[in-house]
Amino acid sequence: MSENVIHQCIGSIPKDIKIVIVDNSNNESFKNEIEKKYNNVRCILSKNNIGMGAGNNYGISEIDTDYGFILNPDVILRKDTIDEIIIASKKIEAFSIISPIMEEENYPNYKLSEGENFKNEKDKPFKVKSVDGFAMLLNISRLNKLDNFGNKKYFDENIFLYLENDDLCKRLIDNNENIYIVPKSKIKHLGAKAVDEKYRYEIELSRNWHWVWSKFYYNKKHHGYLNAYIKVCPIFISALFKMLLYFFINKKKKEIYLFRMLGFLNAVVGKKSFYRPKIND
Repeated sequence: MSENVIHQCIGSIPKDIKIVIVDNSNNESFKNEIEKKYNNVRCILSKNNIGMGAGNNYGISEIDTDYGFILNPDVILRKDTIDEIIIASKKIEAFSIISPIMEEENYPNYKLSEGENFKNEKDKPFKVKSVDGFAMLLNISRLNKLDNFGNKKYFDENIFLYLENDDLCKRLIDNNENIYIVPKSKIKHLGAKAVDEKYRYEIELSRNWHWVWSKFYYNKKHHGYLNAYIKVCPIFISALFKMLLYFFINKKKKEIYLFRMLGFLNAVVGKKSFYRPKIND
């Protein structure tokens, strides 16, 4: 699905940086094409669609450096994105995660602590509560010294899609670790534009299923079952009414809201995030 954008991503990364691609498939032709075209790229096939978090863990386990830059294939770097992160890392006393910032200021890729007011000083790195997972530099050597991180399971592999980055950031903040955004290091995130049109509807169903499942799982893990139920049940009720509304007039919208409901119901009864998009590569 990402083949139409991944070349833009790789092309934006300095050629002297080694890249490990984890492709959630068994596509040998894709692996051969990528490794033949780029001397600095190694492609690993996971054989099955193991999800975002497990894929990230897999990739990190294949490198032996102190730092690992997690990057989704639909992200494009500026020429100085990496350099600015390196400069900032030398000025920050201690950090577990550093992230670049989105070019689109109206779509921030970070969250601040509740009630915190932030005045952007343009070029000064600032602490945040969490960052989006599509572009983040992990201080692996530091994470390995923390409890529950030394096994290289940085991301919770129970989560297939959505909130795996929030979960990682939450556990780090609970450990009094620091997460920073570097305003001078900028990226462009293509987001949904990276999805092939022929897969768009199936991906939309998958997203709605996993969005609700992950939201319930995340809140149950960190705040308890009752808290998760109270927070996520309104989404289920809203989806139920919308599904009934579109039942006879819009089949696709009906199914989207049905999948939201199914994600919630499976999470409530403790089932794993088993749903996988039906895509034939």
